[in-house]
Amino acid sequence: MRTTSPFEDKLLALIEPAAHDLGYEIVRVRLMGARRKTFQIMAERPDGRMTSGDCEKLSRGLGPLLDAEDPIEGEYALEVSSPGIDRPLTRLGDFDRWAGWQAKLELDRAIEGRKRFAGELAGTEDNNVCINLEGEEDTALIPFEWIATARLVLTDDLIRESLRRRGADEDELEQLEKALDDDQVEFAPDDVVPDADPDLT
Repeated sequence: MRTTSPFEDKLLALIEPAAHDLGYEIVRVRLMGARRKTFQIMAERPDGRMTSGDCEKLSRGLGPLLDAEDPIEGEYALEVSSPGIDRPLTRLGDFDRWAGWQAKLELDRAIEGRKRFAGELAGTEDNNVCINLEGEEDTALIPFEWIATARLVLTDDLIRESLRRRGADEDELEQLEKALDDDQVEFAPDDVVPDADPDLT
């Protein structure tokens, strides 16, 4: 799920060691566009945090490697972002980290005529994702390799928890509580830092 093609696999293999050395984990990579390409890198620190400063640091850290290796033909824009609050779940460990939270899964094959499932994550067992599906008594086990996409469901509680995990102080959390109660929360795009020079070759 971190990649969608063999070429993206190669890009991930190229940048992952360098990102790790800088203190970051790669959540997902995407190479988008044909005439005007964008190389998107979604990443986070091991504690799950990722500020705009982190995005800039990772972007600048990977720039020399990408310049030297030149893995993408033609011009492209490099874009580094955080996973966001309703984050994609791309690694088996993500399902353990976010156990107890609501998620939506889409599979690459049908199970009993269904490809889409929603419910509360219950961790993992071997290489299976455990999920308490809506309307089902037993916890379902879904092979991780069958999952095409997975994402947390955005809720007020998830927003609170995400801020808590990012180290928000009590004042910030109190302000959030008031904004949620007053329905005044507006969602901004994920932290994104494009490369200083988007026309890389």
